[in-house]
Amino acid sequence: MAQRSRLRNRIEAAVARAVVLSLEKTPLSVARWLGGFYGELLDRAIPRLRRTAERNLSFAWPERDAAWRARIIDGVFASIGRVLTAFARFPEITAANVGEWIGYQGFEHYELAKARGKGVLFATAHLGNWELSAFAHALLTEPMNVVVRPLDNPEIDEIVETRRALSGNKLLSKRDFARGILKALKENEPVGILVDQNSTADSGAFVPFFGVPACSGLTFAKLAARSGAAVIPGFAVWDSGKGRYLLRFYPQVEITGDAAADTAAIQRAVETAVREYPDQWLWIHRRWKTRPEGEPRMYD
Repeated sequence: MAQRSRLRNRIEAAVARAVVLSLEKTPLSVARWLGGFYGELLDRAIPRLRRTAERNLSFAWPERDAAWRARIIDGVFASIGRVLTAFARFPEITAANVGEWIGYQGFEHYELAKARGKGVLFATAHLGNWELSAFAHALLTEPMNVVVRPLDNPEIDEIVETRRALSGNKLLSKRDFARGILKALKENEPVGILVDQNSTADSGAFVPFFGVPACSGLTFAKLAARSGAAVIPGFAVWDSGKGRYLLRFYPQVEITGDAAADTAAIQRAVETAVREYPDQWLWIHRRWKTRPEGEPRMYD
C-alpha cells in the first residue's frame, strides 16, 4: 500500500472534524437531518459503494427484485447517517440520559453468560449502530474491551478512539489483541469483536453466509475455545417505532472446539440478525471478496 501523504491526512481530518462538529453542536433534530444528508452524500460521492451493495444483495437475496434491493440500499445509507449522528453526540450521552438513545432486549442472555465466570465474547457486526452498542453498554451495565482496527488516517483515528473511550471502554488494537482479550476474559470481563468482515484465505475458513461461501476469520472461535468464554451475538438495531436503538442480545452460541464449525455457527447467528434487519447491515462492504481457489472474482 502506498504511503499516505501528510497533506491528505490533514484534509481528510479537517473534513471529518467539520462533519462531527456539525452533528454535535446543532440541535438534535437538525443533527438527525444532517446525518441523513451525509449518508445520501456518501452514496452519491462514491458510486462504487452502491454497486457493491447491489452485487451483494443480488446473490444474498436472488429472489428479490431490483426495486427491493434499491430500498434496502437506501436504508443502509440512512443507517450510516444515524451511526454518524450518535457518534458525534457521544460527549453528551451519559448514564443519566443513555436510555433516551438505547435500551436492552434479551439482557438475560448476558446475565447467564456472566454467571459462568469465564468472560463474555460479544460476536457483533456492522449491523445497526456498532459504535453505540459498545459505548452504551459501558454506561448501562459495565465497561467492556473493544477490539478495533486502527484507521489508515492517524488523525481521524485519534478523533474516533478518543470518543470511543469516553464511556470507560478499553480499546484493544487488532494488530496485537489476543493477550489483552485472554486477560480480560480471565477476569470475567466482556469483550466485543466485529466478526462480519472478509478475511484472507490464510487466516480464515470458507463458511456459508447467505448460502455463499464467505471467508471468515478463525481467531474469534479459537479464542472462545481456549478461554471457555460464553459467546453472545449482540447488535444495536434501530427501532423506528420507539425512535431509539435496541441493544439485542441473542442466545449463547455453543462452542465445540472445532474452529471451522464454530465459525460457521457464529456466522449463522450474524446472518439471522441481518435477515431481521436487512437495511441496517453494511452491504457496501465486500464481504465475499476472498474466493476459494479457482473461483472467479465476485467484484469488479
